[in-house]
Amino acid sequence: MASGNTVLHLASGPTGLVGKLHPTVLFNICDSYIRRNDQQERVIGTLLGSISADGTVDIRNSYAVPHNESLDQVAVDIDYHRTMFDLHQRVSPKEVIIGWYSTGAGVSGSDALIQDFYGREVTNPVHLTVDTSFSDDRPSIKAYVSTNLTLGDRQLAAQFHEIQLDLRMIEAERIGFDVLKKTMVDKLPNDIEGLEGTISRLHGMIDTVYRYVDDVVEGRIPPDNTIGRYLADTMAAVPKIAPDAFDKLFHESVQDVLLVIYLANLTRTQLTLAEKLNTAAQIV
Repeated sequence: MASGNTVLHLASGPTGLVGKLHPTVLFNICDSYIRRNDQQERVIGTLLGSISADGTVDIRNSYAVPHNESLDQVAVDIDYHRTMFDLHQRVSPKEVIIGWYSTGAGVSGSDALIQDFYGREVTNPVHLTVDTSFSDDRPSIKAYVSTNLTLGDRQLAAQFHEIQLDLRMIEAERIGFDVLKKTMVDKLPNDIEGLEGTISRLHGMIDTVYRYVDDVVEGRIPPDNTIGRYLADTMAAVPKIAPDAFDKLFHESVQDVLLVIYLANLTRTQLTLAEKLNTAAQIV
């Protein structure tokens, strides 16, 4: 693909699209960046998911695509891209191509060429950029769509518009994401450390809600009906359990966890003994 387009990058635009990014995609992108060749400055890949009727783009999966690029040319391994997509279709036929990703901050000059290629795969492809440096402990993850600026039959430029992007995670994924942001860690957190961090964040959120409710009751800030409904729904979702029943449920859960740990250690010990006996029998 030869370079003949100029990229115009706009901070926002009236696209009406909303992207929902699953953390697995982010982890896959960072993993492909770590495994890249030494000569590559960035990696690109295909985004898979679905697009709903209301304009919500659900980004659920991805895979890296080999490519080479210079100042005026970009070469994408199309055969590899087709093969990987066919394999993904066998496993998840509902996941279709919705765009592509690249590592690095913002949009570069060659992105118009790659956007044009994915534009032949899907209408209005989404371009996801991930700054893998995680500078300032704040990940820069943005999504764009593009429109072509033409003069007669001649295409002059690709105009990129940023769209809203939501990253929603369950607690286990959030713990992994926090580790990923640190870029270098001595060790991964164990179950107790993860639980401690979760409880700490929960305590902080409860404290924030308590201050907000207290300010509303005292008249320091005006009430917000949206926040009030959200808090009411949250409180309604909390099961009503008597203190005695909670203690019983907690202790039973602890016993179940300890039993699973005991069985796992017992299985590990039996496998180790079987391996040693097998080795000794081969020596004899």
